[in-house]
Amino acid sequence: MEFKKIQLNGFKSFADKTNFLIEDGLTGIVGPNGCGKSNIVESLRWVMGETSAKSMRGSGMEDVIFSGTSNKASKNIAEVSVSVANKNNDGPVQFRELDEVNVRRKIEKDKGSKFYINDKEVRARDAQMFFADLSTGAHSPSMISQGRIGALVTAKPTDRRAILEEAAGIAGLHVRRHEAELRLSAAENNLKRADELRRQQEKQLANLQKQAEEANKYKGISDEIKKIEAGLYYLKLLEIDKEIRIENEINTEAESEVGGFNNKISELENSVKSEVDKVTPLREKNIENLSKIQRLNLELQGLDEENIRIQEEIENIKKSLQTLDDDINREKGIVIDANSNEKRLKEEKSGLIEIDSKYYETEKKSNEDLDRVKNKLKLEIDKVKELISSQKNDEAVSVLDACRIIIEEYADSYSKNQNIKKESIKRSERISIIDKEIESWINLLSNSEKMVSELSERKNKFNIQSEKLDNQPKMQAEKKRSNFRKFENFRERKNRK
Repeated sequence: MEFKKIQLNGFKSFADKTNFLIEDGLTGIVGPNGCGKSNIVESLRWVMGETSAKSMRGSGMEDVIFSGTSNKASKNIAEVSVSVANKNNDGPVQFRELDEVNVRRKIEKDKGSKFYINDKEVRARDAQMFFADLSTGAHSPSMISQGRIGALVTAKPTDRRAILEEAAGIAGLHVRRHEAELRLSAAENNLKRADELRRQQEKQLANLQKQAEEANKYKGISDEIKKIEAGLYYLKLLEIDKEIRIENEINTEAESEVGGFNNKISELENSVKSEVDKVTPLREKNIENLSKIQRLNLELQGLDEENIRIQEEIENIKKSLQTLDDDINREKGIVIDANSNEKRLKEEKSGLIEIDSKYYETEKKSNEDLDRVKNKLKLEIDKVKELISSQKNDEAVSVLDACRIIIEEYADSYSKNQNIKKESIKRSERISIIDKEIESWINLLSNSEKMVSELSERKNKFNIQSEKLDNQPKMQAEKKRSNFRKFENFRERKNRK
């Protein structure tokens, strides 16, 4: 069998589908470093069943998928297929009749890889065995890379033997032999495990036999117990039948006696019925009297409760009247205080108004003196300015000396005027305060008079209510006497009967 074509799609640097034809003779691939020559050899090893990502120069098997460049986007699938010609029909047994065999391996991100032979999905082991039967594979010595010749020259005899076996075409047999040895080893382990299970089952069988014997003994004993219980039940049934016959005889004797007793009972019932017919009117009358007595007792109890309630209400009204008297006295005291304070404030206000009218003339005279001194000082200042402008400094100095006396007189007049104004302002402010206080006392007086009127009305209402309640005990006493008379009449009638 001969390799005819390698097809790569999305494998490492081969983003697009690429075909490499392997013609008769020597086929070579020439290119600069980094162009992807080694990727072709790795794709061949990968499709033959390589499982090591490290040998594929990656950290994971998904690193063989094209990761993208600045010009092309990355892919999610990588696929490599190899076409093998079988013209002489000397391939593996199951493929000898085929002229061409196509082996394909496909990997998807997060899904793993799959193998196909002639578009039929197979196990990875089947693909590896296919190439092993062809004396090749992912780790075949026939795939020579850099440093491989030196390694073959210095290889151990066992490694050289592997090369010779592959050249002789028996590498597939060794692989199958290795698999057969593994299966034999697994079969031996299974046989050992089966032997252990057999011994365990034998032990369990002995225990089960003992349990079966005990169960048979238990079953026999249970049958004997059931027979004995059946005999006991039969004896009990015989005793019960005997007791039933005795009871029937007793019942026949008792029925005759019961007949005599029933006749006597019927006679007594008739006599009782006649007596009950005589007593019934008296009983009904007695029940009527008892209901009337009960009603009277309830009325008396209601009167007592009403009397207690009225007494409590009278006490509450007395407390309310006392509270109202205290409130009326308090409000009357407030009225007296308001009247006296209003009178006092009005007297103070009239006194302040009288003082203010007296000081009016004084304030007017103080203002006139102040204006006079002010004008005089102004004339002197104008005179000084004229002397200074005329450069008569000596005369100006003498005039300034005279101005000092005028200034002192002005200051004295100004001070007196300001004091008179302050006193006048104080009196005005006090009069305003007095007006507010008078208004406040007038409002308080009005409110207190209204409160006294309202409290007096409430007091009158309570007095009227108290008078009504005072008459209630008399009315209740009359009702009680009437009820007692009725009660005594019932008792007399009852005693007579």
